[in-house]
Amino acid sequence: MATQIDIGEFDEYGNASSGARALENSIYGTAEALRSLRDANRRAVRPESRVAFPRRDNVRIAIEHVVRALFPRRLGGLHDSIADEDAFVFRELEAGLSFLTGEIASETRYWEAQATASFEPGRAEELARFFCETLPRVRELVDSDIDAAFLGDPSVRTIEEILVSYPGAHAILYHRLAHELHKLGAPIVARMISEDAHARTGVDIHPGATVGPSFFIDHGTGVVIGETCVIGARVRLYQQVTLGARAPHGLSARRPLTHYARHPVVEDDVVIYAGATILGRVTIGARAIIGGNSWVLDDVPAGAIVSQPRATTVTGLEAERERQRLFGGN
Repeated sequence: MATQIDIGEFDEYGNASSGARALENSIYGTAEALRSLRDANRRAVRPESRVAFPRRDNVRIAIEHVVRALFPRRLGGLHDSIADEDAFVFRELEAGLSFLTGEIASETRYWEAQATASFEPGRAEELARFFCETLPRVRELVDSDIDAAFLGDPSVRTIEEILVSYPGAHAILYHRLAHELHKLGAPIVARMISEDAHARTGVDIHPGATVGPSFFIDHGTGVVIGETCVIGARVRLYQQVTLGARAPHGLSARRPLTHYARHPVVEDDVVIYAGATILGRVTIGARAIIGGNSWVLDDVPAGAIVSQPRATTVTGLEAERERQRLFGGN
C-alpha cells in the first residue's frame, strides 16, 4: 500500500507545487527500487538462514555489566562499603552473563543455519561460563595496562584518572573482553564489542589480535590493529599507528577461503610513535623504536631504530629564498 507523503509545498489553491510533486515521485521511485533490492536479497538467502542475529544493544548492555563487575568503584559507580562489593559484583555478573548468553545463543543458531557449524544443546551457557572464568585473568591484564599508562605518561596524576578518562585504556579493556569471546568461538559477538569500543574511543583493535601485558596506547585516536597481530609485553603505541595487512593490488572476485597470518608481530618493549604504518607479517624485534610517520614493510632487528629524515632549519638569506619559492613573498 502506498504511503501518503506530506511534502509541505502547496500553491494558493492547495495543490502540490511542481517541485513537491517531483520530489514525491522521486521518493516513491527510490522506495520501489529499494524494495526490489530487498526482495532480490531475500531470494538469495536460504529460508533456514533467516534466523535472529545477535543484537548490538544487548551485547553492549552485557559488557557494561561485566565492566562494572570488574571495576565496581571506578566504572561501576559503587559508593557503598567494601562489605557490599561482593554482592554488587555478583549482581552485575549475573545480569551481564544473562544478556550475553542470549546473544551467544543467537550467534550459534546463526552459524548452524549457515551450515558452518553444529553445536550441542547448552553451548551458549557453556561459552558464557568459560568467559566468566576468564575474567580474573582479564582484570590482572588490565591492571598491568593501567600501570603501564601511569608509568608512561608524565601528565597523569592518579591511577583512577587513567581508567575513567583515557580512551586507550578503555579500548584495551574492551579488547581484552572481546578477545576472550573470539577465542571461545563467538566471533560475531566479539566483533560487536570491539566495534562499540572503536566508536567510543577511535581505536580499532580486531578481537582476534593477541596483546601481551602492560600495553599502553597514548592518545589513542586513529590506532588500527589487525586480526592476526601479535603484540608482546610492555609495548607502547601513539596515535595514528597502523598495524595492518598489505592489500593486493585490485579486487579479487573471490575472498580468501581461510584466515592467515597477515599482520605484524611486535615483540617486547617496542615503542611505535605517532603516524607509523607497519604492514604485512613482519617482525619488529624487541626494544626496537619506530619513529613517527615511518612506513615499514620489512622485519626490524631487535634494538634497532627506524626513523624518517630529520626536518631541517634554515635561517637568514636562505630562509628568505625558501619563503619566496614557497609563498611568492606573501
